[in-house]
Amino acid sequence: MPPSIPGRVLIIDDEPDVCDLLDAGLKKRGFSTSYRTSGEEGLDLLATEDFDVVVADLQMKGMTGLTLCERIVGTRPDVPVIVITAFGSLDTAIAAIRAGAYDFLPKPFELEVLRIAVERAVRHRALRDEVRRLRRAAAEAREFEEMVGASAAMKRATDLLERVADLDTSVLITGESGTGKELAARALHRRSARRSGPFVAINCAAMPEALLESELFGHVRGAFTDARAARTGLFQKAHGGTLFLDEIGDMPIGLQPKLLRALQERTVRPIGGDDEVAVDVRIVSATNRDLEAAVEERRFREDLYYRIHVVQVEMPPLRSRGTDILLLAQRFVEKFAATTGRRVTGLSPAAADKLMGYAWPGNVRELSNCIERAVALATYEQIGAEDLPEKIRAHEAKHVVVATDDPAELLPLEDVERRYILRVLEAVRGNKTRAAELLKLDRATLYRKLARYGTSD
Repeated sequence: MPPSIPGRVLIIDDEPDVCDLLDAGLKKRGFSTSYRTSGEEGLDLLATEDFDVVVADLQMKGMTGLTLCERIVGTRPDVPVIVITAFGSLDTAIAAIRAGAYDFLPKPFELEVLRIAVERAVRHRALRDEVRRLRRAAAEAREFEEMVGASAAMKRATDLLERVADLDTSVLITGESGTGKELAARALHRRSARRSGPFVAINCAAMPEALLESELFGHVRGAFTDARAARTGLFQKAHGGTLFLDEIGDMPIGLQPKLLRALQERTVRPIGGDDEVAVDVRIVSATNRDLEAAVEERRFREDLYYRIHVVQVEMPPLRSRGTDILLLAQRFVEKFAATTGRRVTGLSPAAADKLMGYAWPGNVRELSNCIERAVALATYEQIGAEDLPEKIRAHEAKHVVVATDDPAELLPLEDVERRYILRVLEAVRGNKTRAAELLKLDRATLYRKLARYGTSD
């Protein structure tokens, strides 16, 4: 996302002294500026050089500021125009906006006020250019199956998936909820030599241990009460294909030894049965848990962890994927506009700015929900900021800062450390292994510190 930084400004005013004043003031604030003293000269320069924003006086001899604004909007609609005037009535402001002006400043004004307006206009243009570029990119984006993304974090994930797709290696897909772990697993299956076989998925956290065991391994008739007929387990149903064990970090500890044996021996024994049944499946697992921490806390078997963790693919959180947010949003706009029959084509710069500023705790799933809602509510062809959910419109980034000028309020080092460690844990959503990596601590040291703070859970 282009940052909010100074850009190129064209000043048009028929008073040379005003041009000199604005030119010097904006240059001092980091902008690159040029000026002309008539609307005709300004249009000629704009036809040959690129500017991010035009600052034009409303009352000029010859071509007026309103006419100039209309001409710029007609020939260079990508360049925002800020109109300035000493006749700052409401009617004048309305006329300027109707002529296509981006902003309106009545004289006299402080140069700092102009700086803010110009910087906002520069950012508006950058966002509009970015939305336009991403709309094109959404149609041309390189995809790994249905997984869209151009960020470095996403490319690392898709490149790794592509490298192991044709192998029978067990793959563990990790990442926060909503990052697309099952989508990655299905993409892996479709790219594998087993693509003609079945893809069978089960959520290991969605059912009690006894039912999960029956689902995975099957049972014979009479194995338990209500077992009136034999049942084929998912291992057998996935024969020749891929078995996806979602949320494997939540699998009951009592069932883990049987799963380990099935993976090692490549056979399963249905509940109540005497015979082993050979199975040929590729195991792909997924979790949003910190399995290394679970192993150390004896909630997950170490031998099973190494069996499923031959290759690990980490799906990045949406907040770390940069302009993938807008790329995905554009795809979702097209998808939901097609399914609902709404004439919505994309995002306004203001909406794009809000999407980029939000933290997306629910990741891609939350973004999809947000865009589906916005498409349904949109009044115009572009989604506006007002179409987004309130929590996204009102979101402001929060930072933890320990700062004071009063020595009496300075904190002990241990308290500062505690606050920072807890802030890091919050940022990685409780993943202690990742937190230890960021803090440059071994996990044992981190656990000791958390135990001392009384937050080891």
